[in-house]
Amino acid sequence: MLTRINQSITYAVLAAGLFGISAPIAKLLLAQIAPVPLAGLVYLGSGILLLLARTILKSTGKANTKEAPVTKQDIPWLLGAIIAGGVAAPIVLMFGLKCTPAATASLLLNFEGVATALIAAIAFNEAIDRRVWTAIGLITLASAVLSIETTSGWGISVGVLGISAACLLWGIDNNTTRQISARDPLTIVIIKGIAAGSVSTLLAVATGSPFPPLHTALLAMGFGSISYGLSIVMFIFALRGLGAARTGAYFGTAPFIGAAVSFLIFRNIPDIRFLISMPLMVIGAFFLMSEKHEHLHEHNSICHEHRHVHQDGHHNHLHDGVEGQPNEPHSHLHKHERIYHQHQHTPDDHHRHSH
Repeated sequence: MLTRINQSITYAVLAAGLFGISAPIAKLLLAQIAPVPLAGLVYLGSGILLLLARTILKSTGKANTKEAPVTKQDIPWLLGAIIAGGVAAPIVLMFGLKCTPAATASLLLNFEGVATALIAAIAFNEAIDRRVWTAIGLITLASAVLSIETTSGWGISVGVLGISAACLLWGIDNNTTRQISARDPLTIVIIKGIAAGSVSTLLAVATGSPFPPLHTALLAMGFGSISYGLSIVMFIFALRGLGAARTGAYFGTAPFIGAAVSFLIFRNIPDIRFLISMPLMVIGAFFLMSEKHEHLHEHNSICHEHRHVHQDGHHNHLHDGVEGQPNEPHSHLHKHERIYHQHQHTPDDHHRHSH
């Protein structure tokens, strides 16, 4: 059981690292590409290049066929993820980045974890304890500090509000994706990337936004395939084992990675708002990541399909009359009998019980 949790944490941290470099790199690209075309190119890159990778793997017989396929029932959740996280969020983020220092923008991306946790708790009844609520309060306070504008009189920074709005949209995206995280992550990201990227590109054409030279466009697409494509695949793997709120918590390491890269690239001196909010963000992230959860709980009988193994204490069904075989990861429709037990767990696909 702990092994699966640790694997999910690893996926979440890897996703955070890949996404963490997105703000400073996008800030660099915005010097050459307008916000809407850039949003379209990074998502097109994530979808097209991952589709190319899958095609190559299939041709060599190395494609992973052990994942559950996307079904018609998943389409509403997938559409929600495409609209909120694939189209609206990156466009809003790019406009916010235009007038916000890269390090500040990177740190502010911590608000995505807060938005994800709040939506998970309020809309989907995901269990959240006092440590998580404390972390949410600290990170929200730090985000409020970052949003204060002092250079031209006191007020609220429009750029920071835009980045905060993008985090809220990605919080919606994370929770809708959570509902289909048992499906093949590569298929989800390919569909999301190509669909969202195409919509944003059409919006750029419709609004007359200038497009960059081919080599710059390809650079943006390559960047998108890593910071968005691979990152989202890792994120979905983490969602399976941790749930939306906790995956968002571990994803909270991304802003610190982005801030460090930003200082290396832009050589900006942190202002007083950054220096005040940084320790609040660090303490908040610590509270989020140090939460443990264990109690007696009941699993109702359920029939569903997803990738699984027979060594996790929840999959004891038969294969050809033999219990617990095969051991390698595989996917098929299977039934869980009702059980009542205690162990450390997170709100994964088998632990969405009420508290």
